Amino acid sequence: MKDKKKALLQFIIIIAAIAVCSGITFIGIGKDHRGSAKNIKLGLDLAGGVSITYEAVGDTPTAQEMSDTVYKMQKRAEVYSTEAAVYQEGDRRVNIDIPGVTDANSILEALGKAGSIQFVDEAGNVVIDGSNIEDAKAVTQQDKTTGTNENVVKLTLNSKGSKKFAEATQANIGKQIAIVYDGKTVSSPVVQTAITDGVAIISGQKDHQEAEELASTIRIGALPVELKEVRSNVVGAKLGLEAINTSLLAGIIGFALIIIFMCVLYRMPGVAASIALILYIVAELVILNGLDVTLTLPGVAGIILSIGMAVDANVIIFTRIKEELTAGKTVRSAIKQGFDKALSAIVDGNVTTLIAAAVLWFKGSGTIKGFAQTLAIGIILSMFTALVVTKFLLYAFYSFGMDDVKYFGIQKERKVWDYVGNMKKTYGLAILIIVIGLGALVVNGSKGQALNYGLDFKGGTSTQVTFEEKITDELKAKVEKDFMKIAGSNVEIAQIQDENALVVKTDELTLKQREEVESILTKDFGVDAKKIQTESISATVSDDMKSDAVVSVIITTICMLIYIWIRFKDVRFGAGAVCALLHDVLIVLTVYAVSRISVGNTFIACMLTIVGYSINATIVVYDRIRENKKSMRSKDSLADVVNASISQTFSRSINTTITTLIMVVMLAILGVDSVREFAIPLIAGVVAGAYSSICISGTLWYLFTKISGKKTAK
Repeated sequence: MKDKKKALLQFIIIIAAIAVCSGITFIGIGKDHRGSAKNIKLGLDLAGGVSITYEAVGDTPTAQEMSDTVYKMQKRAEVYSTEAAVYQEGDRRVNIDIPGVTDANSILEALGKAGSIQFVDEAGNVVIDGSNIEDAKAVTQQDKTTGTNENVVKLTLNSKGSKKFAEATQANIGKQIAIVYDGKTVSSPVVQTAITDGVAIISGQKDHQEAEELASTIRIGALPVELKEVRSNVVGAKLGLEAINTSLLAGIIGFALIIIFMCVLYRMPGVAASIALILYIVAELVILNGLDVTLTLPGVAGIILSIGMAVDANVIIFTRIKEELTAGKTVRSAIKQGFDKALSAIVDGNVTTLIAAAVLWFKGSGTIKGFAQTLAIGIILSMFTALVVTKFLLYAFYSFGMDDVKYFGIQKERKVWDYVGNMKKTYGLAILIIVIGLGALVVNGSKGQALNYGLDFKGGTSTQVTFEEKITDELKAKVEKDFMKIAGSNVEIAQIQDENALVVKTDELTLKQREEVESILTKDFGVDAKKIQTESISATVSDDMKSDAVVSVIITTICMLIYIWIRFKDVRFGAGAVCALLHDVLIVLTVYAVSRISVGNTFIACMLTIVGYSINATIVVYDRIRENKKSMRSKDSLADVVNASISQTFSRSINTTITTLIMVVMLAILGVDSVREFAIPLIAGVVAGAYSSICISGTLWYLFTKISGKKTAK
């Protein structure tokens, strides 16, 4: 009776949590409807935002100076939004696109007004300037005298600046060193002691806002190039309302199909998992809103992956429960043992993916940060719902009288396939596909570009057109179609708010193509030729951002390898996981090379999604091998253990793949072209992840073990 009351209370709490989160998601709190899903910040691709253009003051900067300026502005803009896009326009201009806002002035205040920064002593000597500054940020510290918290600015200098500042502060103890911005003194702190480590604390700010304003002023003035604002506009979404609506519809249908699949396949545990997944979805929407996360298409990828991992955790648990029931355990004992035995695989799989999310957050830029953020939130929440909520629900249902094996089902007898003996065939197929991909890259490279790089990666031409007539969806569609005829399929179009103007970004246009565009716009649309402005633009994914991404992936891979090595006490598990991961990435790269799907920001998100999915799938197989190794009989060979382990996790691999594919396939079927270009490679990656976890990862560990064994024997 006591257990029944406890179970009822837990069930009521879970249903109440779903009701509260659903209420917040659909309605919100208060008059402003805070927390509602409609208030979630959307990225430039889904909802548009503010576009600000700066121009260099004075002589034309060098290419390196402009590149450094773009990168520093990217880092500055990320303080406001991780999804900000910064790119060069022409030789002298820098564009900043920030999503989710409609007030350009508020952004300008947040970024700081353009100008130059100097630190000047009382004699009028310039101590350091913007080229010596690495960073400045507002922080709170405790006053050593009064013990109260004070708002200060933490100034970090580069090596050259550190040396200069050490000499200047040593010579000016007790004197002021003024901070002069664009010819005006913005602060005059007094030197308390010599600063020799390149890190200075500027005190005297009355509140955090004043400290943030000073830090912002220093950062913007520390750019390699002095900039001035030349224009600011509010622009519409790159993908538009249709992309949002179709993606939402795909998500709803996909989620409904997953619930049906889980309930049919796993019976009562499937119902428990479905309730937990509903809580997961509404809770994630509330958290995304609460943490002010900007959601973009790559962010949606992170959510899809975390939903897949949430389902996967349940599949692992339910498979274990069925095994325990088949072994003759009671239902209650089977539930307990199922969770206990599934715990290590779930924790290891999720922790390795969390490691990836953490590294990508700290080392990545722009879209990579957004992806890492949504992925990390999803993983933590999915672990909680699978290990806690689903567990409570199963025990609740058990206490309500659903304690018969028929509500759970038993594990059918598995046929053990000789995966080790068929390594040549399975490896041969994988190698064949990869070779086709590499061949496509070589052939494509000989014709121009190995991959079909989009505007995010190679830049292009931006054409701003002001029309005499009101802009409609039909007009935008016709303009887009005409531009595609001239410039190819890489066309992004956005409307400038409160103006009859469109910004159309395409691949780099030749002089002849620009003339064709002008001819069509003037003849077919009646546009004044003087109201057509064309500029070359750089890639939004700069070389520095690419370097950040590569470094992030390398560090992530090393960290995963070390974690798996420590957890499994065998570096061969880590090596096998990395090889399986590489296989999956190369398969997806093959799809991009053969299909010529545009490689843009979603390419990065797709690859990162596959990395997370692949490592999770591999961990499950390795966890079973680790377990079976401990209980192997004397007559069992290593090949027997590997074959049995893969066979035991086969249904999990297939079922998880199906549930993840349901979501992604719905996006491919119902989504607009840009969403479809993102979903198709993701489908290939999910299938490749299933193949590598079944046919490659386990047998690779076997292969590495046999090779190292032979070397030891010698």
